[in-house]
Amino acid sequence: MTPLRVGIGFGPGPGGWPEALAYVREAERLGVDSAWTSEAWGFDAVTPLALLAGQTERIRLGTGIVQVGTRTPALIAMTALTLQAISGGRFILGLGSSGPQVIEGWHGIPFQRPLQRLRETVDIVRAACRGERLAYQGSVYRLPLPGGEGRPLRTSAPPADVPIYLATLGPRALEVTGEIADGWIASSFMPTRSSTFLEPIRRGAARAGRSLDRFEIVAGGVVQFGDDIERLAAARKPGFAFEIGAMGSREHNFYKDAYARQGWHELVERVQALWLERRREEAAALIPDAFVLEANLLGTEAMVRDRIRAYRDGGVTTIQVSPAGETLAERLETLGRFMALVAEVNREAPALPSELA
Repeated sequence: MTPLRVGIGFGPGPGGWPEALAYVREAERLGVDSAWTSEAWGFDAVTPLALLAGQTERIRLGTGIVQVGTRTPALIAMTALTLQAISGGRFILGLGSSGPQVIEGWHGIPFQRPLQRLRETVDIVRAACRGERLAYQGSVYRLPLPGGEGRPLRTSAPPADVPIYLATLGPRALEVTGEIADGWIASSFMPTRSSTFLEPIRRGAARAGRSLDRFEIVAGGVVQFGDDIERLAAARKPGFAFEIGAMGSREHNFYKDAYARQGWHELVERVQALWLERRREEAAALIPDAFVLEANLLGTEAMVRDRIRAYRDGGVTTIQVSPAGETLAERLETLGRFMALVAEVNREAPALPSELA
């Protein structure tokens, strides 16, 4: 069985970019496999990876995620080819649809046909990265634009193989991920309930006649060590209340819906209702410790080791973690302890076969 890999996020915390860069460089020394950037309505997901490409040697660099629709597929391909070239082949293109609040509210772009847009974006990016002339007739994108003066163009950059991972949550989107992607970037994920997500991925792969032997799954959470489990869980509840209550509208909250499909329907409906009534402390207090523990890696070393096994047995190939700590030194100390536990688990025979086996 392929050993579990570890990923981390990259972005400016309280210490700014210099501290974030020092964090990734030390993580690379500790054996971390990948560093991931994200974008919402602050820093973009791409520019920081150009910085990392010049300051690291081995660690893989992924966008988690670039929002489709905010850039043309050709521009995404240009960006991917650039990062793949300057990183020496270490780049992973993570794509996702985001949601109407960001796409319409921040970018002013209609949030229409997101799944079809995602599928066509992958098609065009792959064709461009292979060095093909872009002649594409989709229902969202048509290249060249009909009736204009454009003609099919081929990239002037050297073609390159760029892995494409998709961040999806709904069943139909997960099936598309299984059909066309090289990997899946999870969110709102509980490893003991991973079949909620992996069964649709398997269906999509089967429909496309694809093997999932090399399919990657990136999922994880906060890592924090300690004996006071109640205190550790309590600190994470406001974040989950925000995710369930604020990361979407009453009608469209993909994160809340994902938790509902994992068996928490009644809970997330109540949490969202309290949040939208601006009763936010009550919303957070409603979340049980078990919910927080399911979605993170918290507790004693023995407990965290068991959580690592749960992610492994749930089909995860890369555990992306956010080590807790007030200072850079504390975060790195937590990360070092976690890496040692992952190494221990990797030396074990897995208790269960992979969900994608």
